[in-house]
Amino acid sequence: MTNTIFNHRSIRKYKSDPIPEEILERVMEAGSRASTTGNMQVYSMVVTKDEEIRKQLWESHFKQDMVLQAPVHITFCADFNRFNKWCRQRKAEPGYDNFLSFYTASIDALLASQNVALEAEANGLGICYLGTATYMADRIIDILNLPEGVVPVAAIVMGYPDEQPPLTDRLPMRAVVHNEIYQDYSPGDIDEIYAEREGSDLTASLLEENQKETLAQVFTDNRYKKQDNLHFSKQFLEVIRKQGFYNQ
Repeated sequence: MTNTIFNHRSIRKYKSDPIPEEILERVMEAGSRASTTGNMQVYSMVVTKDEEIRKQLWESHFKQDMVLQAPVHITFCADFNRFNKWCRQRKAEPGYDNFLSFYTASIDALLASQNVALEAEANGLGICYLGTATYMADRIIDILNLPEGVVPVAAIVMGYPDEQPPLTDRLPMRAVVHNEIYQDYSPGDIDEIYAEREGSDLTASLLEENQKETLAQVFTDNRYKKQDNLHFSKQFLEVIRKQGFYNQ
């Protein structure tokens, strides 16, 4: 398992080979063994193999080809619907129609998704996370018929890889690990932490491609623009409200 973690790659090209059912079942069971708040398991994993439904999901995920290529698409949802129904059927009144409960369920769902990803890779499969699950949550809710109390928070495609991309670079450990208490970053720290990434051949090509002076500008001006962040944030907050998680 350790070797799998250290060799993780985001796979964007897939063979059409189906995933054997016994492997898929084991992968999903691994998701169910993830840590969960209070052992409530307030998440759901929607496994989609049907080609017509995947075509609809492909549209929602900005028409990324891997959504059609990979034989399996999994949507991880914050889900208090099931737990709320259980409470009411057992003469208990649930109080989970609030943002904290949404956040709790989101953590559960994301923990499950990482277990699924690790077990998939341990069985020779490739995966890629789709950030568009939250961008287009309202549309995904319609496609997957998600009831009140259920919100998509992550999605992955899964299948047998048809490529072997290089490992993606990572910042040095001192960028993300703080000992004892948080140690804020000085300008010099920032320069050191990002030096290798900024000096890479990939960054050089990105700067040329996007006509930018710095890598940071590629993120702020091209990849994740403020106006887009505000638009999708407003849209996602409305989804959370409509799905019953914003009783303030």
